[in-house]
Amino acid sequence: MRPRLDRVLNRIDLRGSRRDPRGLLPRAQLDVSVAVEKIRPVVEAVREHGFSAIRDATARFDGVELERLRVPAEAIAAAAEALDPAVRAALVEAIERARKVHGDQRRRDVTTQVVPGGTVTERWVPVRRVGLYVPGGLAVYPSTVVMNVVPAQVAGVESLVVASPPQSSDGLPDPAILAACHLLGVTEVYAVGGAQAVAMLGYGSDGADEADRCEPVDVITGPGNIWVTAAKRMLRGTVGIDAEAGPTEIAILADDTADPVHVAADLISQAEHDPLAASVLVTPSVALADAVDVELGKRAPATKHAERVHTALTGEQSGVVLVDDVEHGLQVVDAYAAEHLEIQTADARDVAMRVRNAGAIFVGAYAPVSLGDYCAGSNHVLPTGGCARHSSGLSVQSFLRGIHVVDYDAAALREVAGHVVALANAEDLPAHGEAVTARFGS
Repeated sequence: MRPRLDRVLNRIDLRGSRRDPRGLLPRAQLDVSVAVEKIRPVVEAVREHGFSAIRDATARFDGVELERLRVPAEAIAAAAEALDPAVRAALVEAIERARKVHGDQRRRDVTTQVVPGGTVTERWVPVRRVGLYVPGGLAVYPSTVVMNVVPAQVAGVESLVVASPPQSSDGLPDPAILAACHLLGVTEVYAVGGAQAVAMLGYGSDGADEADRCEPVDVITGPGNIWVTAAKRMLRGTVGIDAEAGPTEIAILADDTADPVHVAADLISQAEHDPLAASVLVTPSVALADAVDVELGKRAPATKHAERVHTALTGEQSGVVLVDDVEHGLQVVDAYAAEHLEIQTADARDVAMRVRNAGAIFVGAYAPVSLGDYCAGSNHVLPTGGCARHSSGLSVQSFLRGIHVVDYDAAALREVAGHVVALANAEDLPAHGEAVTARFGS
């Protein structure tokens, strides 16, 4: 029997308050540093012992005895062949839309003539090899394959590898994940999950034989649980990482023009991801909050993952935040800096364009977060836990590095030499200036 939602979202009343709301808003509490210490032995064992350590960790955490790391090419092709036609069509559409949006993100090299004979060119160079992590725990995410692979391909990354946990049934990643890899032309896939997968990608690993070997990557992207996040923190500096992803979250800024059915359905859609998922409604309308509570009471017990949804909605990370008006609500959602932010207000587009902090913004009644999860063309790998205040979601830029190419001739250097010498001497670094004057015999 499915549990009933016997209490509504917690309420936080900020009406009349102009305090900084950041410490008052609901948020999941995760201590990644504790997780780091727990997975440190796993990561270090993979660095030291490679395949044998990965095999031991996989048997321990996933209950799977790995014979090889790499998924055979025929298994990837077979998964695509067996894919449900409706799912195939949806993935193809998602890929096409993502390529269209991400194609417009590709930067072009720019050369600036600073003075005659002196130029600076900014080149945008893709990293050589990227490891893309695709989780496979409470849910399976072929859409995440799309969201990771497409921007890397558009950026021009020459070597892409996907790692995803093995299933207990056959020791391979979920067939839908393999099928998505096939549709995207990714052939290097490893049946490894968790912290051991991140360590394998970052440090590289031997395998059952030379063909099973995984070379280290330059960048690791993709969401995962706290153990994946902790391993990414450990590897930061050895490789680049996209972000330390936490539990998913949705905030909805809504006024009394919003439909409570839409709002409740969208809150539930994020809650079904994870018991720690955050669903937050920010509204000046008590009537809307009450109506949403009623809808949650009807819809949440009837959804497939009712127990998970109940835990998420009633947890400390979820709630209703009452504000004075939409203007006040904008201040609150900027302070919250949601991974996903829906604007369901009058003049929703104008309100959305005033938001400063969000991973992605969804405008109006017909742009739910679930559209962005799959087929909007936007990317769903987004900053969580308030990181949208300083970080962006995954994009083509995540896989590019800007490199300045400085090209000055003798006349251009001579013309600025005095300034270089003056600044070098001011910083008590006279050899810097001498490196310039030596070129002119002084």
